[in-house]
Amino acid sequence: MQARGQVDHREYSVKTLVARQEITGADRRWAGQSEVGDVVGYTRGSNVHGIEAGEYARVERANEKDNRVTLKRGNGQQVSYDPRRLHGVTVYREAERAFSKGDRVQFTLPNREQRVANRELATIEKIDEGGNLRLRFDSGRAIAFNIKENPHLDYGYAMTSHSSQGQTADRVLIHVDSEQAGEKLVNRRLAYVAVSRGRYDALIYTNDKAHLTEQLSRDVFHQSALELSRELRPRENHLQHSSAQSQAHQHTGKQVTA
Repeated sequence: MQARGQVDHREYSVKTLVARQEITGADRRWAGQSEVGDVVGYTRGSNVHGIEAGEYARVERANEKDNRVTLKRGNGQQVSYDPRRLHGVTVYREAERAFSKGDRVQFTLPNREQRVANRELATIEKIDEGGNLRLRFDSGRAIAFNIKENPHLDYGYAMTSHSSQGQTADRVLIHVDSEQAGEKLVNRRLAYVAVSRGRYDALIYTNDKAHLTEQLSRDVFHQSALELSRELRPRENHLQHSSAQSQAHQHTGKQVTA
């Protein structure tokens, strides 16, 4: 893309935050799961520790024995607590990204102030060595900010099928690895969401072409409450009918066959 002039040759290195997806909600309750240098984001905050919602702090120590983490806040103050006491916490790892003018990027966290949705795509119109960015969305709306104000930014050339819901592109390339992903990932839902993102064309790349059709035909859609109630209604009617006949039998002494 740089050779064709679609992306500028000048690259600017910026620091972004990438969520540690391997840490589950249960893992976040234990100090041993945190690493020195991790960045913790607070969506709820804590009155006890004076942490405000939307604040970030960096892990300085993780005491697994006492189950306490010590972090340095943006104002330089230290705070130490038992991670089981706090909720609405996300653990990030700092990463470097080299962005250029013309690069396609995506937001990895929603931002209400800038009216940005999670996984929304945009194109970089301007960037400098200070981390100042100007982005333009596909709708035509443009925003400007410094990467320190919103470090939740990544390349927008590829995304998961789940993240791509609601997005549309002229052409899509779909990677399906049946060996690395089980039925919870490779199924009819994946096929529908991924293929329907392409306006004109969709190409699927896979390691197992012979069994791809079978794998993408697996139905994992959950029944709605309305659909389930419709299935149960004939059974309920049958049980009510049987109960009524049984009561009639008790009154008349006659045998009734349902």
